[in-house]
Amino acid sequence: MRPRRALLYVPGDQERKILKAAQLAVDSVCLDLEDGVAWPNQEAARRLVARLLGEQTFRAGERLVRIHAPTGPHGGVAAADLDAVLPAHPDGIVVPKVEAPWQLHWVAYRLQQAEEAHGWPVGSLRLLAILETAAGVERRRDIVRATARLDALLFGAEDYTADLGARRSPDNREVLYARQAVVAAAKAHDVQAIDIVYIRYKDLDGLAREAREAAAWGFDGKQVIHPAQVPVVQQAFTPSDEEIAAARRVLEAYARGRAQGVGVVALEGRMIDMPMVKAARRVLARAGVGMT
Repeated sequence: MRPRRALLYVPGDQERKILKAAQLAVDSVCLDLEDGVAWPNQEAARRLVARLLGEQTFRAGERLVRIHAPTGPHGGVAAADLDAVLPAHPDGIVVPKVEAPWQLHWVAYRLQQAEEAHGWPVGSLRLLAILETAAGVERRRDIVRATARLDALLFGAEDYTADLGARRSPDNREVLYARQAVVAAAKAHDVQAIDIVYIRYKDLDGLAREAREAAAWGFDGKQVIHPAQVPVVQQAFTPSDEEIAAARRVLEAYARGRAQGVGVVALEGRMIDMPMVKAARRVLARAGVGMT
């Protein structure tokens, strides 16, 4: 599963912004056909996204498209979104406002059809699901099990609080339960958890604090809405040299203990057991490095 420390949304009808995003060293660029595009511009946005996916080289590790939430037996507007962009072969599809497994079943079937029609590897088109309503959060366990194509659960705080009738606060108290419920559901089923957007895009210090908090909670990355947010977020989700060195010491001590037939070993005044070993392995996995 590829890293998604920062997932940058770009309006699908803004060619200048898409071309700028294509040059950024960001893990994921998500070309948005949903909330980022005014309704009269929908068809133009589909054509533009499809054209640039086919013509433009992206520095990003991943090119995603956010479609509309599927509605009704034929998918509603989501069907037109997929008809337009799938032939251009994005790396994956982001499905917003997911409230039931059938929505992911429907999209997954469309992705399978595209793979078969174009001769692409089976399962190569990935899915990411945004939980941003009370119903979606409450059904998270069923949603995360809907399809093997699912790589990540994302949480959308703004729509979620609007759905609840709650008020947004700087400290995110009103979304504490939902954020932690989403990350727990993702980790329980071995998919990534991607944290909320920080809407005060000029406040990079506040963004850094919130991103570090999300990383400490176990999130794998964060959704962003401005290029200036990308390096701040990606740094927050990248272990420091000190963290990497500490993780390696833990694993080395544990390996020595195992070789001596000892299950729990002491290191720097702490007892090293399996939970700490797992945490150390996660640090090295996030850093993309091994033991040596």
